Amino acid sequence: MFSFSRNPWLLFIGILLAEVATAQPGPPTDGLSFSKTIPHTSIKDQANSNTCWSFSVTSLVESQSIRNGFGSFDLSEMFTVRNIYLDKARNYVLRQGKAQFGPGGLGHDVISAMEQYGAVPESVYSGLVLGDKRHDHNTMDKRLKLYLDSLLTLRPLPSNWMEGFTSLLNDYLGRPPETFTFNEKIYTPKSFAREILHFSAKDYISFTSFTHHPFYSSFILEVPYNFQNKAFYNIPLEEMIRLTERSLELGYSVMWD
Repeated sequence: MFSFSRNPWLLFIGILLAEVATAQPGPPTDGLSFSKTIPHTSIKDQANSNTCWSFSVTSLVESQSIRNGFGSFDLSEMFTVRNIYLDKARNYVLRQGKAQFGPGGLGHDVISAMEQYGAVPESVYSGLVLGDKRHDHNTMDKRLKLYLDSLLTLRPLPSNWMEGFTSLLNDYLGRPPETFTFNEKIYTPKSFAREILHFSAKDYISFTSFTHHPFYSSFILEVPYNFQNKAFYNIPLEEMIRLTERSLELGYSVMWD
């Protein structure tokens, strides 16, 4: 499945493949020729975290900022991951554990999070604490799930349960800034996304290609990671390929989820 912007050809695309965005020196060039190179920032390392969805779409937003002439930015993937965990926790508790909870996600999660919570530079919030050099979320993921599952055994549910969950996120990812200084001006995450990135979730439309729903209509994709129950517009696979190729021809970045 994939998505693209209301700007004519901006895409963010997902096909439920494999996790990507691990640090590599670059694509192999032996025997290859490049017909189109899209401006982009450097490859980032998701390390031992199942957060490819955040790294991928963050890269898309960075490339779009370059293309629009707003500047080249290294944005924080973990600021989005942290905020999406808050949304997942609420959904999991409200559904009494009968929902997906874990580190995986889809591309539209980043778009929703940036619209609701904003964005910050990597230098402001790295998601690394206590001298950590690389992301390692194994313990954090287990602790978060264990905390929520233990809550669901209680009646009534403690009214301050989210405070405990937020405290765990702060322990493992750090406390996010309410304000920060960028180019000698003070921003909140939301004002940074709005004024510097000129970000708007309305610029993005989600596409997919499945045969169990009619083409040229929208449906809620039935996969566990779609915890937000977002709808995708369904088109034939051949059209999806042509749309992707056309987007690249016009200089837009492509994100595969």
